[in-house]
Amino acid sequence: MKLSDRIQNLSESQTIAMSQKSRELRAQGIDVINLSLGEPDFDTPDFAKAAANQAIADNFTHYMPVPGFLDLREAIAHKFKRDNGLDFKASQIVVSTGAKQSITNVVLSLVNPGEEVLLPAPFWVSYREIVKLAEGTPVVVSTNLENDFKVTAEQLDAAIGGNTRMIIFSSPCNPTGSAYSGEELAAMAQVLEKYPDVYVICDEIYEHIRFEGTHVSLASFEAIRDRVITVNGVSKAFAMTGWRIGYLGAAQWIADACTKMQGQVTSGTCSIAQKAAKAAVAADPSVCDSMVEAFRNRRGLILELAKAIPSWKVNQPIGAFYLFPDVSANLNTRFGDTEIHNATDLCMYLLNEAHVAVVPGEAFGSPGYLRISYAASDDQIREAMQRIKKAIDRLEPLV
Repeated sequence: MKLSDRIQNLSESQTIAMSQKSRELRAQGIDVINLSLGEPDFDTPDFAKAAANQAIADNFTHYMPVPGFLDLREAIAHKFKRDNGLDFKASQIVVSTGAKQSITNVVLSLVNPGEEVLLPAPFWVSYREIVKLAEGTPVVVSTNLENDFKVTAEQLDAAIGGNTRMIIFSSPCNPTGSAYSGEELAAMAQVLEKYPDVYVICDEIYEHIRFEGTHVSLASFEAIRDRVITVNGVSKAFAMTGWRIGYLGAAQWIADACTKMQGQVTSGTCSIAQKAAKAAVAADPSVCDSMVEAFRNRRGLILELAKAIPSWKVNQPIGAFYLFPDVSANLNTRFGDTEIHNATDLCMYLLNEAHVAVVPGEAFGSPGYLRISYAASDDQIREAMQRIKKAIDRLEPLV
């Protein structure tokens, strides 16, 4: 019963693990509020579902091209031009089974064993594990609440070394909701000009869930555009998580490598889901406005409730649907026989005592923080935050 070193070195996704624990408690009849998953609590738009139904009626039920149907890739190329000012041919687009596979394809195609990949922290949970899977070396570049969880150009310059192969980051960010401005990205691009062998994956899956400012893609900076791989998908903005459609735009040789990789792993993704995704990316982004406005209102609500917990420090997220409070003041505490030494302990305490599921900052490379998803109703948010506050108020310092 010996597993490979590869799987034994791989960590379980803590977002999925916390959601599983909450389901187990619910199965026991416990009223758990799950604020651990990054999934919109909205339904897929009717026009996307109609496109899927039509695809079934039209018998799009056979094998499809590995990088995706041509008409979908053409629609994605148009979307990149319309929304991001990026020029891609359909051949430079690869459609995958979710943005996670898109990122994995790129890392496996470009990173050799031992090469370093910079991960500005907090980072999405899977980045580090994907790098480990490729036998690369994850290098965490820490940020904090005081600088709005964004890596500076100076930090980036200092972190890049002779063995650096890649940088991976998201904007708007999961788990913080922070987003880079055009000026900040321009400074980053200026640094990257000095390092022609360093590539960047920009995860833009939350592009349309943004409450302030205008989204800018790093690939829009001409001097580095061929070394930037832009990853996106329909899961978040169009509430299509279960359809499993992600995509990337990249230099032709990188797109070709990702197609080669995917051809030996999954081949093309679900044909019916591709037709639904085509309807989504072809739609005007304004179709997302009502959902974005709901998230904007929930952001205001959860910020108000979080600020009512005196020991917490919070920033104001610009996008996505997460709050990432600094809870370091709640560590090295206890409630009865339960001792809390880190954010993971605090999460388990909140799950068992307050019956609210959240995710520890350790999962995102940032100890001392929690990720709280506000992809939930106003009533659920109010009740969850009330439970959390009561549980936090019961904590006593360890002596």
